Amino acid sequence: MSRMRRQTGQGLVEYALILIFVALVVIAALMALGPFVGSLFSQVIAGL
Repeated sequence: MSRMRRQTGQGLVEYALILIFVALVVIAALMALGPFVGSLFSQVIAGL
């Protein structure tokens, strides 16, 4: 039974690490593309 718990815990840790990695990639992408997206929205609003 304890071996099963360790494997389940290990799986949860792996999922948590993947989730953290994805969150960091999304944050980095938003920081890099933020000014571009902001200027794009400004151009769209000015065009309306």
